[in-house]
Amino acid sequence: MNDTSTSIKNFLEIPYDKLEELNTKAEQNRDSVPLEEQEREYRIYLEKETCIKAVTVCFSDIEGRFHMLDYDKKFLLVSSDNFTFDGSSIRGFTTQRESDLRLSIDWTSFYWLPSDLFGPGKVIVFGNILNREGRQYESDFRGLLQNYLQGLKQKEGLTVFSSPEIEGFLFEGLNAEQYFQANTGFKLVTTGGYFHSLPMGPLRQFIDASAEAQRAMGFRNEKDHPEVAPSQFEMNFSYSEALRACDHVQLYKLVCRTAAYKMGMTASFLPKPLMGINGSGMHINLSLAKKGKNIFYDKNGEEKLSAVAWDFISRILNHAPEMCLVLNSSVNAYRRLDPKFEAPNQIKVSSIDRGSMVRIPVGNGKTSRIELRSVAPDANPYLLLYTIIQVGLKGSKLPVSNKRDRLRLLPGTIYDAIKVFKQSDFMRKILGERNVEKFVEFKQIVADRSPKELGNRIKTSEIIYHHEVSNQALWNTF
Repeated sequence: MNDTSTSIKNFLEIPYDKLEELNTKAEQNRDSVPLEEQEREYRIYLEKETCIKAVTVCFSDIEGRFHMLDYDKKFLLVSSDNFTFDGSSIRGFTTQRESDLRLSIDWTSFYWLPSDLFGPGKVIVFGNILNREGRQYESDFRGLLQNYLQGLKQKEGLTVFSSPEIEGFLFEGLNAEQYFQANTGFKLVTTGGYFHSLPMGPLRQFIDASAEAQRAMGFRNEKDHPEVAPSQFEMNFSYSEALRACDHVQLYKLVCRTAAYKMGMTASFLPKPLMGINGSGMHINLSLAKKGKNIFYDKNGEEKLSAVAWDFISRILNHAPEMCLVLNSSVNAYRRLDPKFEAPNQIKVSSIDRGSMVRIPVGNGKTSRIELRSVAPDANPYLLLYTIIQVGLKGSKLPVSNKRDRLRLLPGTIYDAIKVFKQSDFMRKILGERNVEKFVEFKQIVADRSPKELGNRIKTSEIIYHHEVSNQALWNTF
C-alpha cells in the first residue's frame, strides 16, 4: 500500500523570505505596540490560519535550561488563561508539596518557525511562570527581568539595549555531550580555525544553515563565521532591547542544536570542552538609552564614555567576585578563565586588553557601549542580564584609592565562586534569599560530583552533569 501521508497533510510551511518578512515586522512591534493589541492580532491570525496545528510555548528554569511544551492550537485559544504544569518536575522551581505553577503566554514574543528545522505547522511563543495565585513566580527570571525593565522605562525613562556574542563548538556525532568519555573526549568536525573553514565543509554548512534560519526568524544577523579555535563558530545579531536579546540567546542555541542534529552532529555551548585551545564565551554588549539617546556616550568623556557609563562599570568591577557565579555557572566554565587563551579573568576595564573583564569597544553616539567579556555561553541569559543591570545601577562603586591598585582576578574555581556568591548580602538583596539558596544548592551538587582541582584534563562528570546537557536519566543521581 502506498504511503499517502505527505499528500493528505496540509500544515503550514513558509518560505524563508516570507518568514523573515513576518518575523522582522513582529520584531519591530514587540516593544512599540501595546500587549493587548498584539494578543488580539495573533489570536485572530491563529483562528484564521487553519494550517497551524500547534503552538510551542517555551520557558527557562533558574539555571537557564530551555523547556518547550506543544499546545494544540484550538485548545490554546480557549484555555490560555489557565495553563498549569507540575513545577516540581523542573529543577529549581517548586518542591513536590507546592508543585502547581501557571504558565502565562507573552504574546509579544511570537515567532514563525522554519519548517525544515522545526517541522511544519508550528509557531513558538515565550511564556512566563506564575504561582498558584497568578502572581509572578519568584524563580522565573524572564518574568522578573521583563517586569524590572518595564519599571525602569516607566519610572526613569531608561531602556536597556544588549547584544550577546555567543560562541560554540561543532562536534561529530549525535548527542556527543551525553556520551562524553574523558579518555576519548570530543571529536572535531574540522581542524581549521579562524577564517580557514572551506565553504562546503561541515562547519561552514552548519553555520550557513543556522544563520539562514536565524535571519528568517528576524534576528537581523550581522556576521557569521568560524571562530579562533578549530570547529568553533560565532553568529552575531543586531542590538535589541534586553529582554529580546535574552530570548534570542535561547532561540540561537535551539536553532544551532537543531541544525547540527539534523546534520548528524552536535552543537555545544560548553565553555571549555577541549584543553589546549580557546574556550567559548558569550560577550555581553550593553548600553542605556533615555528618550532615544544613548546615555553611555559622551564625546568629551574618557574613551568617549559618559559618567553614567563609568559609574556602571565601576559597580560591575566592584561586585565582580560575588556575581561571578551568575556569569560562570558551571564547573567547566572555570577552565575557560585561563590567561593563556585570551581569558577575561582580570577585574579591570580596558579598551585594548582582551584579558580585561570589561572592554570598551570603539563607538560613536549610536554604538557606544561596554562589553562584558567574562561571561560563559551556558549562563542563564535572563538571570545574567537581571543581575548585571541591577549591579550596574544599584551597586556600590569601587572605592577611591590613592595607592597603586593591585591586580584582582575572578574566582578560579566554582567552589570559590559559590562561597563569595553565597556570602554576598547584595546578591541576596537583588536576587532574593530563596533564589540565592536554590542556585547555590544546584551549583554545589554538580561541583561536588567533580574533582575540586580542575587539572589539565576534562572530566566526564563536569560534562554529563552539566545543566545544559539533557541527561534526564541521570537526574535521580543528584
